[in-house]
Amino acid sequence: MINIVIVFPNISDGQKIKNLLVRNGFEVAGVCSSGAQAMSITDELDYGVVVCGYKFNDMIYSELYAELEGGFQMLLVASPGKLSDGVEDGVVAVDMPLKANDMIETLDEMVQALEKVRKQDRKKPRQRNIAKQAIIDKAKEVLMKNRNMSEEEAHRYLQKNSMDSGNSMVETARMVLDLMH
Repeated sequence: MINIVIVFPNISDGQKIKNLLVRNGFEVAGVCSSGAQAMSITDELDYGVVVCGYKFNDMIYSELYAELEGGFQMLLVASPGKLSDGVEDGVVAVDMPLKANDMIETLDEMVQALEKVRKQDRKKPRQRNIAKQAIIDKAKEVLMKNRNMSEEEAHRYLQKNSMDSGNSMVETARMVLDLMH
């Protein structure tokens, strides 16, 4: 299932959109009011769609879009005046006042396209981004130094604890770093 992250400066607007999407069978991973919160949520996910307004409490949509990883698309909900200024390449836009059917149809098309990409990516070996891999590598170094583990033992330790706790390898590595520093 493709996760959806909703970002609007007014959290009640975001909740209304969440309710609409959930009623129509979409899975919403989070509702937030700032780009930083949205980035925090998307960092833990591989694929998804960010449904957002033009401006948040800390940035505008284009700044958030520039920070999103390749597995994410953006659906911008904005006034015709804002949309007439042009929209970032790759961003899908629907104008206000929002028509529920238009939004659902557009989002459904985006989700279907992402599902297709996701299926193709499953066939490839999974690659972590550089920042996430650096966290895992740092945690392995700490385990190797403090617990006299080999690199392979440290990797297995992180992997096993990740599976046992239900957290990602990156989350587990962050916990190890927090505990040992």
